[in-house]
Amino acid sequence: MHQLFRLVLGQKDLSRAGDLFSLDDSEIEDSLTEALEQITIISSSSDYQTNNNDQAVVEICITRITTAIRETESIEKHAKALVGLWDSCLEHNLRPFGKDEDTPHAKIASDIMSCILQNYNRPPVMALAIPIAVKFLHRGNKEWGHGICRTTCLLPANYQADLLADHTEVIVKSDTPRYGAKLSLGHVLGTFKVFS
Repeated sequence: MHQLFRLVLGQKDLSRAGDLFSLDDSEIEDSLTEALEQITIISSSSDYQTNNNDQAVVEICITRITTAIRETESIEKHAKALVGLWDSCLEHNLRPFGKDEDTPHAKIASDIMSCILQNYNRPPVMALAIPIAVKFLHRGNKEWGHGICRTTCLLPANYQADLLADHTEVIVKSDTPRYGAKLSLGHVLGTFKVFS
């Protein structure tokens, strides 16, 4: 792992976290999987939900990592670690504390989901992500549900309907999708008929 990532994540050094943005994307790309794995460990600690310093370090690092993944187009290389971090959020509280205040793990989940699901046209990434996305339909908030449903609707359009085959019934029965998303899922089911 890059020395600066090791310092920031190993010592949870918020004062140096911003320095990650001074590094070239190519300089840190080989470190991203290991950094994501370290973030998973940090965010799974028993005091993470009350530790503002650790939360800030994690948020900055995730932003830097997802930016580097996008700029280096290396999502396939780091997808397993990304999905692992996303999945780990399901083990924690995702329900808002207040009206519009996300929990620390909900913030992580939202950032990771955005990075993963914008790559709906990459079958290896979606093969890892769709089973976790389906789990999130039963947890979290309606915005996630809409994002997940929009992505699942795009998959058949890219000839990847087979990735949804085992999950379509669960998606349709989910309480999370609302009217517009359910209409789109009707399109998904119709597309299955075309490709089957």
